[in-house]
Amino acid sequence: MFFPYKDDNPRVLFPFVTYGIIGLNILVFWAQFFVYGNERLISTFAFVPYEFKLFTIFTSMFMHGGLMHIIGNMWFLYIFGDNVESILGHVRFLLFYLFCGIGAAVAQFLIQPDSTTPMVGASGAIAGVLGAYMIKFPKARVHVLAVIFIFITTIVVPAQLVLGLWFLMQLSGGLGSLGFDTTGGIAWFAHIGGFIVGISTLRIFQTINIKKI
Repeated sequence: MFFPYKDDNPRVLFPFVTYGIIGLNILVFWAQFFVYGNERLISTFAFVPYEFKLFTIFTSMFMHGGLMHIIGNMWFLYIFGDNVESILGHVRFLLFYLFCGIGAAVAQFLIQPDSTTPMVGASGAIAGVLGAYMIKFPKARVHVLAVIFIFITTIVVPAQLVLGLWFLMQLSGGLGSLGFDTTGGIAWFAHIGGFIVGISTLRIFQTINIKKI
């Protein structure tokens, strides 16, 4: 088990969009569990592959299933999002993030189109950010909290190793889920799809003619 807690990759731009996305996710999470009621919002705004309502692809990106879910997602976005935002600029990064989220939802739909399980979370969009980071900064030093049997230690490893292992874990979980009960609620193929979309479209987004602001 491993958990990245910081990187040594300096950013160029202040990550307004990254922090804005984190803030919006926290605000929606607060509304889910403390204002409107989680079940009510899930039934309306979560993405359900079987129903495929287009607007829920977007709304589901900003919802989460619980405290650990949002903490994990926002922490990964906090660590890796700023550098990807620096290379794309604020506007292109926002478009890239949303596009990865769309790709993630579509990937889950293509694999399990008959699923009636509501899908929520920023994981797919963030997976795209992780894919972009791995491609652009493969040798960036990432500090990782590692649990080896009963021992806990910290190590510094290249980003390509950390994020490559993360992707392999998603792939393993996704392949395993094809023949088994998936009521555990992890949308493995959304993670896989978002990661692949991030890798394959980063260069395209870098060439979009939008002023890098």
